Amino acid sequence: MTDNLFNLHGDVLAAMRRGPKHFTKLVFVLSEADEPADTELSHFRDRIAAAGPGDELSALWHRTLTTWDLAEQADWSTAPPRTDARRTDTYNRLGFGADLRKALDEAVPVFKEPGPTVISKEFASWYSRDSAAARSFYWNSYEQLLRRKGWSDAAVAGLDEASHAVVERLSDPTRTEAYGARGLVVGYVQSGKTANFTGVAAKAMDAGYRLVIVLGGTLNLLRGQTQRRLDMELIGQENILRGADPSDPDALVGIDYQDDEDWPAKFVTHGHRPFNIERLTTRDDDYRSLRQGIGALEIEKREKHLPLYVPDNLHRAAARVMVVKKNKSVLTNLVKDLKKIGPILREIPTLIIDDESDQASVNTSDPKKWESGRTQRTAINGLISQLLGLLPRAQYVGYTATPFANVFIDPSDGEDIFPRDFLISLPRPVGYMGVQDFHDLDGEGTAEETHVRGIYDDTGDRLQEAMDAFILTGALKLYRADRGVPEGPFRHHTMLVHESVKMDDHADLALRINTLWHQAGYTSHEGHARLEKLLADDFAHHADADLPTPSAYADLRPYVSRARQLINSGGNPVVVVNGDTDRYFSQIDLDFDRTPNVWKILVGGTKLSRGFTVKGLTVTYYRRTTRQADTLMQMGRWFGFRPGYRDLVRLYIGREEPLTKTQTVDLYEAFEAICRDEETFRSQLSRYAALVDGKPQVTPAQVPPLVSQHLPWIKPSGRNKMFNAELVEIRSPGQWVEPTAYPTDGADLRHNAEVWRPVLDSLGSIPVTLTCSSIEHGRNDSYEALIGTIDHAALLKVLRDLRWSAPSLFSPHLESLITAGESGSGIDDWLVITPQQTSARRTEATILGSRPLSLAHRVRRRGDLFGAISEPKHRGVALRVAGASEDSGDPLVESLVRERRGALVLYPVVESEPRLAADGSIDPRHMVMAFSLVAPKSSAANGTSLVRFRTIDSGRKDFAIIDRPDDGA
Repeated sequence: MTDNLFNLHGDVLAAMRRGPKHFTKLVFVLSEADEPADTELSHFRDRIAAAGPGDELSALWHRTLTTWDLAEQADWSTAPPRTDARRTDTYNRLGFGADLRKALDEAVPVFKEPGPTVISKEFASWYSRDSAAARSFYWNSYEQLLRRKGWSDAAVAGLDEASHAVVERLSDPTRTEAYGARGLVVGYVQSGKTANFTGVAAKAMDAGYRLVIVLGGTLNLLRGQTQRRLDMELIGQENILRGADPSDPDALVGIDYQDDEDWPAKFVTHGHRPFNIERLTTRDDDYRSLRQGIGALEIEKREKHLPLYVPDNLHRAAARVMVVKKNKSVLTNLVKDLKKIGPILREIPTLIIDDESDQASVNTSDPKKWESGRTQRTAINGLISQLLGLLPRAQYVGYTATPFANVFIDPSDGEDIFPRDFLISLPRPVGYMGVQDFHDLDGEGTAEETHVRGIYDDTGDRLQEAMDAFILTGALKLYRADRGVPEGPFRHHTMLVHESVKMDDHADLALRINTLWHQAGYTSHEGHARLEKLLADDFAHHADADLPTPSAYADLRPYVSRARQLINSGGNPVVVVNGDTDRYFSQIDLDFDRTPNVWKILVGGTKLSRGFTVKGLTVTYYRRTTRQADTLMQMGRWFGFRPGYRDLVRLYIGREEPLTKTQTVDLYEAFEAICRDEETFRSQLSRYAALVDGKPQVTPAQVPPLVSQHLPWIKPSGRNKMFNAELVEIRSPGQWVEPTAYPTDGADLRHNAEVWRPVLDSLGSIPVTLTCSSIEHGRNDSYEALIGTIDHAALLKVLRDLRWSAPSLFSPHLESLITAGESGSGIDDWLVITPQQTSARRTEATILGSRPLSLAHRVRRRGDLFGAISEPKHRGVALRVAGASEDSGDPLVESLVRERRGALVLYPVVESEPRLAADGSIDPRHMVMAFSLVAPKSSAANGTSLVRFRTIDSGRKDFAIIDRPDDGA
């Protein structure tokens, strides 16, 4: 039975991907005899119910049902994917009864984790499931390899769906008119983006793309790692060896994997292939020029009088693949060579995959410095633009975990890489260890207690403790491997130390770590006592109950000795990974693929902080500061997959690190803030992803990405990547907000006074005394004021109608009040406070028939901008009413406090001695209705601050990128 099943597996699975049919129409091998009775539902039900672990029939149905559950587009079901309703539709089409449904549901639970979020333009349908199945050689090979690597059915089906979503949005490679799609795929740091673009490349080549250019980061380290991954999992042995005589040992000497630990056993083999893949770069050699001559890209056509993209030519031609570094000289050589190739260049369906697309690829030149309206581009951006121009059939797909720089690209720049066609946010993968595992974002849980060890001034640097944790976790891995943990043996075991980007600092730190190591006494009684205490106090307390962990240190002690020997191999536990070649770096070639075991403490900066996978990473010691969110996020190498040892992962991180001479920052808090920024971005995409009547609501160019900034000191990206960013919201619950950009035109001033009339009418007629005791400042602020209340909707109408000398300065605050009003934890109403002077020199006036109000004298300091409007003594009460401070000590003030109430302080301002009419009124054209406000601290999740940005579209300057669906105006 097993042999028959495997022989039919590919055909059966391909047929079943097209959707379920009635069981009697499906051909399954249920016994070696292959009797007709084998296809009876009763027999099948009995087989499924009796199936044990490893049963091949059960495995096939597990695979197939999961594929149907996850299919994003299913013409046989209107139910959403990943739901019980979708599974019910499947069973109905199969004709399964209740007993069989129950048996299958127990064997194959519905996978309900979220799928990818897609924002897309409408596109011509050319890559259906049928057409994909018809040409799927390299994809099928890749899929089978992933299963051999231990990927679950859900993980493979999820990758299938996500990569299909990319390829179907590319242009049909056989299309007559040239079109180049632009897209962006957003993943998580260390979450498997390479697997996704490998799947995309496999499917694209199967479909007819014949030139694949992978821009593999800016470092040789990352480019080489990416080349090897594609060679191993996609290109395969036959294509690597193509042109060499396998029987000739001398011919194989030049193969770049002859000293690779995994060659050839773990490199995919293809056998007979429908077309070859030719590598234009190798593991060690980046693109210099076409070694085989320009003819390497002069693709031979079977029908010479017809274009290459005609199916008879296209599907018989070999594909070319190159992995190139984003380096000026490398890309210049590539562009130079392509220009020599001739007319066929315009016929080649090309896929450009840009790994880490927010790095180097984005144009960071300042638009204000462009000459005579001409776009000036930075080097790499300009070369990518040239590539796209030379290859009109080139599709560009960027991949990144930090997309902020990419979404700030001008959508109207047709030669740039803005994802105008699609933007896909990949889901958090199953088994991935990410932000939720290190931060208790909902305020509950034990993530921080389990994995995070803070470095404070009063804890000392904890470096020795981190090193102890490293040797102890190495011993625990060896202990588990000896007891049959499926993920063992653990080939690599690493610790990352990241404090600085400076090479001199790396050398000093390596020397210090080396000294600490040799003074740690890991063979002495004191050293073992220290490790025993760490095991008892930390690792035993947080150990995974499903994994073997010794109850006594004595059982672990032999493994400690073995771990120490592995880490100290060569006499040095430290490897410096940077551009220098000092004596520490020369001790070992940091190549996780060619080296049998890397058990080392890695000290580095940039080379270890973007894209490059640090394998076996278990202990991280991190203290480097930066003001850029995307840079900080890319340093989170501790995110990733940790099978068999996720409970051992520890992060030692600075909680009081100097940012300036007078300011310290909490790096753990910073990571949490930027992770919230990222999740906010993803949730904004989800808001617009649902189709309406089968069509996209909006395109990527219309979506306001609303990139968030939860901490004021850390920006979403570098300043040179944010020239095209517009500030749209400043959410500051519980914080004093004081606008100063009021108009000067008399008509505008009168308009504003008219707008404020409902607020003035809400004020009481008798002044009250408000008091707020400030223990912190040792003050007891007290003043008289007229007060009243106004509901949030009424105040929003006032604020929306105001005129400003610089509207953009207040609009981000207004946007936050609008969104707060929409949220469940928003704002009900506002206490309006109009301070009244008691001095004999006070000036009072009525405004448009209001009660007499005290006028405040203020002056403009910079152009149309005032200096300070408010008085410090007025702030305490407002902050208390908004829930941003403790008890005021005043019963009246406390009676005014509400959970969802904000405070607004109104100041009628004059800039010179006022001229009052005989009835005591003032002409509104000669005064400014100024104000300050404090939104309730409860009006945002966790009471946190937030800043959000969106992209400026130069082609749509006169209106917002997208209308708010609930504006109503």
